[in-house]
Amino acid sequence: QVQLVQSGGGLVQAGGSLTLSCAVSGSVFSNKDIHWYRQAPGQQRELVAVIFSGDDTYYADSVKGRFTISRDYFKNTVFLQMNSLKPEDTAVYYCKIDINFREYWGQGTQVTVFS
Repeated sequence: QVQLVQSGGGLVQAGGSLTLSCAVSGSVFSNKDIHWYRQAPGQQRELVAVIFSGDDTYYADSVKGRFTISRDYFKNTVFLQMNSLKPEDTAVYYCKIDINFREYWGQGTQVTVFS
């Protein structure tokens, strides 16, 4: 059974940094795209970053240059390093993997940035 377990997040002052982790179990990890989304209160869930199976990456314009997505093949874990955080980055962050046309989501991690 595929499971995504998230860790990290929390409360940080604007300009600070946080790292989110997403550990994937029960699946072949190396040839899958992994996505990070976020959802702020009253807002739709939005795509933040993707690491593709060949390790190319994509970032939303709002986080480009500040966030970095990476993966550790030995730990089956994807990371989202978030620097220069802004209050508008406040949201619940989710990781996602698609396997055989089915979506699997992490449990969500709250990130709160205060000014």
